[in-house]
Amino acid sequence: MNTDYAATIGFFDGVHSGHRFLIDCLRRTAQEQGLRSAVVTFTTHPRQVLDGPSPALLTTCNERMDLLRATGIDNIFDFDFADIQSLTAAEFMALLSEQYHVRTLLMGYDHRFGSDRLNGIEAYRQAAQGIDIRIQAIAQAPEGAVSSSAIRRALSAGDVEGANKMLGYTYSMSGDIVHGKGIGRQLGFPTANIQVAKDKLIPKNGVYAVEAEWGNEHHPAIVNIGTNPTIGNEGTSIEVHIPGFQGSLYGQRLTIRLLRYIRVEKKFATLDELKRQILSDVQSL
Repeated sequence: MNTDYAATIGFFDGVHSGHRFLIDCLRRTAQEQGLRSAVVTFTTHPRQVLDGPSPALLTTCNERMDLLRATGIDNIFDFDFADIQSLTAAEFMALLSEQYHVRTLLMGYDHRFGSDRLNGIEAYRQAAQGIDIRIQAIAQAPEGAVSSSAIRRALSAGDVEGANKMLGYTYSMSGDIVHGKGIGRQLGFPTANIQVAKDKLIPKNGVYAVEAEWGNEHHPAIVNIGTNPTIGNEGTSIEVHIPGFQGSLYGQRLTIRLLRYIRVEKKFATLDELKRQILSDVQSL
């Protein structure tokens, strides 16, 4: 089997429809050139290393790797960005060529890598002289190409359906079940509180229609993201109510797939008003 690769470089947060267009181009190029396909990526967001906190992420590292593998690429070369941040473009390309057998590197017109921050495809081609690697421009993305930043903005505004369209799949959050105050159960609407990864993007506060998944179970549900102002909770919580479910979910890992935004979170004058509103939310599923 040929162990030489065509590759492209990126962080690929969300592995959204634009990323998958790029990876489709990569796979076609690899096939045409008799090479295997590989994505070069990083376990941590470069901004965490270069200039402080990164944006809240659409995908955890494990989620991102799973989504990349699902595209059908042959391999993933993942680096800790701190280990390679000082390398120039030429030094990094030499590393990819000599140790990872990358023979073709696909690049977009506005993509940059390397500590010297070269500008434009031709500058990278010149830097690659003497290295057994060729720089190839990526086909132009289709009209309406999306970005991870645009998806983050949509989720932060509660536009789940718009974000899902750009992603090409349903935005999800996963977490272990943690103990809450039990208020939902007292109201007749028991909830499972999930704790997601600290760098995961949590959408705008409010109530959402979701699909809840654990093990082999799939159920329509609602989730409240916010501070529960009616009962005076502190901090943001993610509370999932699964209508009709009577068992215990403690010890499970729960995934919720966000389908649509139902309403803003608000403070009700009484618990009875809150109960009526939750019933209305459930009936809207």
